[in-house]
Amino acid sequence: MASDGLIVVDKPGGITSHDVVGRVRRLARTRRVGHGGTLDPMATGVLIVGVGRATRLLTYVIGGDKGYAATIRLGQTTVTDDADGPVVTSTPAGGVTDEAIRAGLAALTGTVDQVPSAVSAIKVDGVRAYKRVREGEEVALAARRVTISRLAVLAVRRPAPEVVDVDVDVDCSSGTYVRAIARDLGSALGVGGHLTALRRTAVDGFTLAEATALDALAARDDPVTLPLPEAARRCFAAREATETQARVLSHGGPLPPIGLPGPYAVFAPDGSLLAVVAERDGRARPEVVFAG
Repeated sequence: MASDGLIVVDKPGGITSHDVVGRVRRLARTRRVGHGGTLDPMATGVLIVGVGRATRLLTYVIGGDKGYAATIRLGQTTVTDDADGPVVTSTPAGGVTDEAIRAGLAALTGTVDQVPSAVSAIKVDGVRAYKRVREGEEVALAARRVTISRLAVLAVRRPAPEVVDVDVDVDCSSGTYVRAIARDLGSALGVGGHLTALRRTAVDGFTLAEATALDALAARDDPVTLPLPEAARRCFAAREATETQARVLSHGGPLPPIGLPGPYAVFAPDGSLLAVVAERDGRARPEVVFAG
């Protein structure tokens, strides 16, 4: 059985995030596996997978900032706002200038209210939106406030007279839909748009540089690439506990505060992870206990 920890997976296209979890369950020989943020089947790149007790870190990973490399095609809309769905409308985009494209993306940068793609995993009355759309329902999702801190144009390409492809780099908060950026840019320019490629380059400081392909994980004795203590040090600020404090915390008790913004990780003298704590009401109180 694999050790407790995180795996930074380079997800291939054509499979779901749940498929990746299933593969890792077989490699790790445990059912206790989860992922930290869904990637669409079309998308590739960084997918954080937790094994064993490290699945309890995923709540924090999911809320982290994300980075993406994407290609937006102007001139066509699709049902899914990406290349996995059928084309709904086609409007010649050859007359759209590079300057208009850059201005349109600039308007989408910053803290904005973004309407998620209707074909998303968001639940509407307990049923995921994509399931409702596939059953023929009209789905209108409420806008969500997100932050798109960087939306850089890498290239503007014109592969055919009626379409324009725009390669972009995106840095954004959790909950941002890059498909919605493509849709909204196309709408603002009056020609429609959808996503033709998406690669997640970073999740909360974990990058493609350390990601491992599924086939390479299968060749390892232990698929975990970041053991639990190392993973926690990557995700949080660290506090070192004394032996006495370690005993208190291992039983769920609080520690004296040290003024460290939380949540943060607390480690035993032997380097093992004790807990993730947050300071409130004058005490450092555990949110998740790993010891014991």
